[in-house]
Amino acid sequence: MSATMQRGLSLVELLVGTAIGLLVAAAAAGVLATQLRESRSVQVEARLMQDLQGIADLVTRDLRRAGHWAAAASGVRGLDGSAGAINPHGIASVDGAASDAVRLSFSHDDSERATVDDAERFGYRLRRGTLEAQLGAGNWQALSDPGAVTVTRFTVAARDDSVSLVMFCDLPCSAGSTTCPPRQQLRSMTVRISARSVADPALVRSLRSEVRVRNDAVLGRCEG
Repeated sequence: MSATMQRGLSLVELLVGTAIGLLVAAAAAGVLATQLRESRSVQVEARLMQDLQGIADLVTRDLRRAGHWAAAASGVRGLDGSAGAINPHGIASVDGAASDAVRLSFSHDDSERATVDDAERFGYRLRRGTLEAQLGAGNWQALSDPGAVTVTRFTVAARDDSVSLVMFCDLPCSAGSTTCPPRQQLRSMTVRISARSVADPALVRSLRSEVRVRNDAVLGRCEG
């Protein structure tokens, strides 16, 4: 019987096959690394935007209630023509020109007191990369998480518009009067917040939010 010849892989073929396998594995590892990097980047950006949105929602929610006074009806002119009471919570002020020095102060009250006590003082400020909220006089607490985001900008721009209420006056206003006719003050604020991710310092995002203050103030009075 003749012997059957058997032939395996040569050394060159084995090396070529190994090289091809390594190239395929390297390509797959590169694709996997890219996917993981992009996934992490998306997660970091989503976390940053979520934090920014949460901060903006809290700020605008509080600003919407700024100036609330349970005794608002006391500010309406009486039937005898007497001047109404002045709302002690009617002002929201913005202090500081530099972004890191902005301090927004306001107050609101659920009772009928005509004064502002320490527990009714609220506000926000940017301090060393952290946005802080004021919950009562001297009580500042961190609103943003310094371990996750660094707030780089916090600005608040106020805009006041007024609507004449002359149609509610029985008598015409005197010439040159600065108080007649009364005006309804319509207040709104634009809040801008920028923050940088601690996990990825190159990732910076900004958010802009507008809020209409619900508690309109009435300035001036009718004559007569």
